[in-house]
Amino acid sequence: MAEMGGHVVDDCRGVLKVFSDGSIWRSTEPSFQVPVVDDGSVLWKDVVFDQPNNLSLRLYKPAPIGPERPDKLPVFYYIHGGGFCIGSRTWPNCQNYCFKLARDLGAVVVAPDYRLAPESRLTLANEDGFAAVKWLRDQAVGSEADPWLVESADFGRVFVCGDSAGGNIAHNVAVRLGVGSKGLEPVRVRGYVLLAPFFGGTVLTRSEAEGPDDAFLNWELIDRFWRLSIPVGDTMDHPLVNPFGPVSVDLEPVELDPILVVCGSCDLLKDRAKEYAERLKSWGKKVTYEEFEGQQHGFFTINPNSEPSIKLMQIIKDFITQYSI
Repeated sequence: MAEMGGHVVDDCRGVLKVFSDGSIWRSTEPSFQVPVVDDGSVLWKDVVFDQPNNLSLRLYKPAPIGPERPDKLPVFYYIHGGGFCIGSRTWPNCQNYCFKLARDLGAVVVAPDYRLAPESRLTLANEDGFAAVKWLRDQAVGSEADPWLVESADFGRVFVCGDSAGGNIAHNVAVRLGVGSKGLEPVRVRGYVLLAPFFGGTVLTRSEAEGPDDAFLNWELIDRFWRLSIPVGDTMDHPLVNPFGPVSVDLEPVELDPILVVCGSCDLLKDRAKEYAERLKSWGKKVTYEEFEGQQHGFFTINPNSEPSIKLMQIIKDFITQYSI
């Protein structure tokens, strides 16, 4: 590690360290050391979608099985998690899950990066997530569209999924676009999948307050992520953190496309995810909530071949089928 000033005041899974003098160190290695399982059944490539901020996304699509031209495939965004502070499309756990999504859903998967805190605090990650979705419109209508994508993608069947912090970004994209994703034509977002969305608030929920210290995402880490990512001087009732906070937009009159919300019963974020789904549903939104008994935060990427993860994949596939018509 390069010489830094002072002592470590914040350590995020060993890959991000903030020092007492304000200096920041980031590892070039991921926090999840797992092998990439690339068996050739899924093709992939990287594309820059935001040149000024040097942001890229990774595209995936199932490899063709025969010589016949396949039907166009739905587009499925997967926005990675990491508390807005860590994570990347290049991390092996993210790549392996995207391989599985592309193969099992039969979809073109788009996995964008976004700027990370504390160097880039909110609202920049949410702006980057929205920019990654707008990039697809440019591909659909632009003269410099990527043939690799255009020949396979059905721009009329797009789903935006986010994992943890990515789920927060997906929610805010949904609110910003509203029902029908007007302004993105010919791109049409059909629905959103929020996997253990990372929301917060100044008043703790029961699952946050009583969650065990040895949880994969415990309260100490949740608090650290928020402290490092919320705009300086703001609280956890910031509108991008707490969708139902005292200064947040009233979501009751906002028309939204269908939303699938997923959480594990042992996830400290469970109560917020459940309240989010139940409140939106009480206002007449098309929201489905699925809770997985005994599962921790991120269970689907930690063990993507487990029985709960396989069940979740089928639920996502059914959601895509239901709202593709």
